[in-house]
Amino acid sequence: MGPEGLARSVVVVVTSDESAVMRAKGAETAMTIAEHFREADREVLFLMDSATRYAMALREIGLAAGEPPTTKGYPPSVFAALPRLCERAGWSQVNAMTAFFTVLIEGDDIHDPIGDAMRSILDGHIMLSRDLARQHHYPAVDVLGSISRLRNDIIDKPDLEAGARLMRWLKSLEDNRDLVNIGAYVPGSDPDLDQALAKADDIRQFLTQGVNETSSLEETMAGLRRLTEVE
Repeated sequence: MGPEGLARSVVVVVTSDESAVMRAKGAETAMTIAEHFREADREVLFLMDSATRYAMALREIGLAAGEPPTTKGYPPSVFAALPRLCERAGWSQVNAMTAFFTVLIEGDDIHDPIGDAMRSILDGHIMLSRDLARQHHYPAVDVLGSISRLRNDIIDKPDLEAGARLMRWLKSLEDNRDLVNIGAYVPGSDPDLDQALAKADDIRQFLTQGVNETSSLEETMAGLRRLTEVE
């Protein structure tokens, strides 16, 4: 973050070799600090790594207290504690807190219980893909697996249309990958797939970015509209 970023940051660290109680309290303490700054009329960005480690700490505590294990050994109290923590973020009567929680999905199982619970609580999620990372596709964001429930409320209609068109192209490429790879696809059979194949290189270039590269929201949306030919 550099000196300027650190001057405006509070870092709460609890390492993985600490007790389960300390690991759980670390997350809750960090949220309390963030709430303090929000109530002091500051705009707060809260980052937590990770919700899964927090849930694992609560699992240890619950099982030690004699709670019955449920899905993947998590006791019921874990699924009650997650929304209690996450719902503390967001708007108050004073100011706003934007929160990002990382979630570790066991074995890339999208139906992992903690992943499912967090998706049901939060306003959206960004899915990262190991397959994309292995292709040196960074950031390794699985666009089709990611979603925002606020998108329709905060994005203009032309940008929504451009995003929807890009999603259709990506879905068409994914569904027909094997057919295209073995040379069995006949051009002209699917207009969406034809467009997606013609722009495959441009799509990949648009979705990748170097670690030290930055682009503004305006530049990104303009690039999306150019790519999808939406005015």
